[in-house]
Amino acid sequence: MNAVNLLDFDLEGLTAFCEQLGEKRFRATQLFRWIHHKGATDFDQMSDLAKSLRGKLQGVATLQALPVISEHVSSDGTIKWLFDVGGGNAVESVYIPEDDRATLCISSQAGCAVGCRFCSTGHQGFSRNLSTGEILAQLWYAEHTLRKRLGTTERIISNVVMMGMGEPLQNYSALVPALKVMLDDHAYGMSRRRVTVSTSGVVPMIERLEKDCPVALAVSLHAPNDPLRDELVPLNRKYPIDELLTACSSYLKAAPRDFITFEYCMLDGVNDTDEHAQQLIALVKGRINCKFNLIPFNPFPASGLLRSKPERVQAFARLLADAGLITTVRKTRGDDIDAACGQLAGEVQDRTNAQQRMQRQPVAVKVSGPVPGTRHRAAP
Repeated sequence: MNAVNLLDFDLEGLTAFCEQLGEKRFRATQLFRWIHHKGATDFDQMSDLAKSLRGKLQGVATLQALPVISEHVSSDGTIKWLFDVGGGNAVESVYIPEDDRATLCISSQAGCAVGCRFCSTGHQGFSRNLSTGEILAQLWYAEHTLRKRLGTTERIISNVVMMGMGEPLQNYSALVPALKVMLDDHAYGMSRRRVTVSTSGVVPMIERLEKDCPVALAVSLHAPNDPLRDELVPLNRKYPIDELLTACSSYLKAAPRDFITFEYCMLDGVNDTDEHAQQLIALVKGRINCKFNLIPFNPFPASGLLRSKPERVQAFARLLADAGLITTVRKTRGDDIDAACGQLAGEVQDRTNAQQRMQRQPVAVKVSGPVPGTRHRAAP
């Protein structure tokens, strides 16, 4: 029988596993704390566990971390790790230190099936979902590696954002247990306000997350109207903007923050005009409490897109702010190591079907006359 990877369990799941071994609930809590609080990998290190339990675990369980292929450190302190997830696939995670927080950007899939035009992950195609253990292994490795390097037992990572490779809500069954571990006081003890799921707009899963595990929500909007968003975020053809905003408004009833964050990748001549800004204002004003993050586009050859000029970004931001919308212009972090927004690529054996690959081919986005009626899959 293959050994079970204990990183795949939230506390409820680990309790059920321990009960199968004839152990009481408090043993599961002890084991959970050793794994996540202390980063132990050897059952013999877990000194307050009964020897009988340690013996049982040796035969049926393992703590399987992800092999690290590479680590790159940016001049601004950002760190990017490339993890081997088997089958020729590798995913990336990014650690972003700041004065008041330390954020880890985590991947949820090997590749991505959404195929946003401005995201290099999406241009790779999709291979598979990550397991709960593979999602958590990124946090587990980063947290305990950084503690050792800094010589501390205090928690390093204060914020987690599910903004790495993949669409988190298309891997829902693995995502929710991972979120519960991040929030659990016996594991990482993070506030719901400091754990963010970023989605390109999988409406039914937003509705489920509201009930199952409401954390902070970021939505990759990128356009103020359906025709333009259809071109930039193909998922919009299935879940158009009006449905998305309705789901977001409902989500606020359970959300730990009183606003939804809208991510907006600034694309030169595509979605960055004054008319687009006015459409955004009309779209959300009085309908939903929100804030906008304007994100610099990080060009890559297959996109056929360019970054908006700084003065255009500032003018766009002023229009939103003058209308009373909280607006932040994001700084790029880690772009010298390809760790900035839209740059996460990893290594993926593309198993996306041929029709989806055709849909991901670059298409021309035309903006002319009155603007008619753009998900960003990457590190923050």
